[in-house]
Amino acid sequence: MRDIGRRSFVTAAGAMATASAIGTNAYATGHARDAATAHEYVDVQLLNITDLHGYLQSAPGANSVITGAGGKRYTVGGVAYMAAHLARLRAGRRNSIFFAPGDLFSGWEFDAASFADEPTIEALNALRLDFASAGNHEFDKSTVFLRDHMERGRAFPVVGRDVSFTDSTGHRFRGANFPYYSANMVRRGTGERVLPPYNIVHVDAGRGRRLPIGFIHLTAIGTESFPGSYQPGLRTLDELETANRCAKALKSQGVNAIVLSMHDGAVAGGNFESGSNPSGPAYELALRVSPDIDAIVTGHWHCAFTMMLPDPRGVPRPFVEAGCYGQIINEINLRLDPVSGKVIRSLTTSVNHPNTRDIAPDRELKEIADYWAGYGARRARTRIGTQTASFTQRRNAVGESTMGNLVADWALWAGSQPHGPMDDPGGHRNVPAELAVIAVAPRVGAAIISGDLVRDEASDGAVTFGQAWNAVGFGDPIVTVTVTGRQIHDALEQQWASTAGDGLSFAPLAVSGNVRYRFDAAAPAGHRIDPAEVLIDDEPLRLTRRYRLAAPSYTLTNQDGFSAFTGFTEPVRHTRDFESFVAYVRARQRLSPAERDRVTAKNAHLPGARIGSVAEHQQLLAADGSLVPRAEAALRTALTVDIGGERAPGGFRVPC
Repeated sequence: MRDIGRRSFVTAAGAMATASAIGTNAYATGHARDAATAHEYVDVQLLNITDLHGYLQSAPGANSVITGAGGKRYTVGGVAYMAAHLARLRAGRRNSIFFAPGDLFSGWEFDAASFADEPTIEALNALRLDFASAGNHEFDKSTVFLRDHMERGRAFPVVGRDVSFTDSTGHRFRGANFPYYSANMVRRGTGERVLPPYNIVHVDAGRGRRLPIGFIHLTAIGTESFPGSYQPGLRTLDELETANRCAKALKSQGVNAIVLSMHDGAVAGGNFESGSNPSGPAYELALRVSPDIDAIVTGHWHCAFTMMLPDPRGVPRPFVEAGCYGQIINEINLRLDPVSGKVIRSLTTSVNHPNTRDIAPDRELKEIADYWAGYGARRARTRIGTQTASFTQRRNAVGESTMGNLVADWALWAGSQPHGPMDDPGGHRNVPAELAVIAVAPRVGAAIISGDLVRDEASDGAVTFGQAWNAVGFGDPIVTVTVTGRQIHDALEQQWASTAGDGLSFAPLAVSGNVRYRFDAAAPAGHRIDPAEVLIDDEPLRLTRRYRLAAPSYTLTNQDGFSAFTGFTEPVRHTRDFESFVAYVRARQRLSPAERDRVTAKNAHLPGARIGSVAEHQQLLAADGSLVPRAEAALRTALTVDIGGERAPGGFRVPC
């Protein structure tokens, strides 16, 4: 074995550039190519995936094809194939650790999401996942749900209907066989961490010796303010400060090999087998975070790259991300000094393996995925209510539709529900909503309504679970907040905006059935609403009064263009939209379209009067023409995104 000296570190940049150019494994130095013969060191294999989002059968749409070195394309996805690839990668390895930097469950795949994401946990248990960082979507319900149900298997609220379904083995849900971690997610009021910050794994060093490896876990900054994971009772701590503090704590415990697993990411070229021109929050952190950290594994941005970056001392370390939806398995190979347990950085390698579908799938994982797909198909056909007529998105002259009115009425109901056992304790008092609004055709972003709810004559108007689930929502909660009458007035005014060439755009808000208002069709934008002509429970809107308003989280956080609501107070989170709408149909049992009489126009007969033009947004298409999942499309087209309301470098938008 050649001597590993200072020259290896000085020339690392050249080796890294070569690896990126040819699209092969990322090497810390040229010496890493000989790592397989370094028998005097302790070999450790780190395997990781990220952002699975419950896609057990395959990656959706265009995400099922990824591009590698030389433009070669691979068809990827599916946990059954992942299991087969993992078996190959693990074969003969004494020390293999499999983990993930977040967003494994809570996504948009019906077969998983409609079963409280329990199918994903069953699959991950079968894949022998060792541990995971909590991503933003792991907080899409509550910390109670994450810890008590997903980790520990506690059953609530209704076994076999809301949670604790019968899995592929015939057993009720028993929870994850692996723990979740987050060093920087804390309770807003107390600063108490909601999950452990790091974990230590001891690897076999031979002759009865064990060496520790520490794993630090970070959740994307601002998770508590994202639409899906909106959690007013939580807050995220600074990533850099938190990671450095944890690294220091691990070192003080004698841990000399440290890995950072973070649910925040970067973009680094379009070739999953290498990395180039990196940018984004994880990249900025990677350049500055403690040199005691030996590898940085990222997620959240749904990107795929593997490369070496210099730490603050100039020593290279892996910087990787493994795509999304089960596309890729990343493998980092570390060599540890058998006495000190330190990572021999110059021997570090990293490679992204495509989860190809050209091998025999693992039988057990295929049975799990197929079981839940069949169960999902049966559940989708289950009758949960009836409708007397069809609800459509067809708007009248003033922007009302029967579907819009239905969804606004549901939002008012949802914002008036008491908290249940899955909700986090504490926070603001749950004061019921007094009115609700829904952006049925937002100026930016996508509408919460996905389509019409058409009456099925053959079943005498049955509303099925699948119809209700797919009619409304992205997986974001209804939130009840306190706003002033002035904010309500200003939001109603924001339905209209002047456009180029003396045009007028119209982005109608549906209002709950206890609201009536008139607007002046002859007045300019910004001067169309008279507070005296806005009635809530037959009382005129008072600009100085405080009201409890229910709306989707993204509307309140200005994701679809209604900035008047920002500055709200006393937020209370309720159930996610598609789950809540299913509960509403069950509670109502019989749905009948309401009259479209909640909004009227005055002075419509005067010269120059106009309602305004509604912009019709087509759902985003992927490069292959397939539909982008609705929740991902909504976030890609939203006014603000997950990184503090800014576009990522180069115009790239964080998908979730």
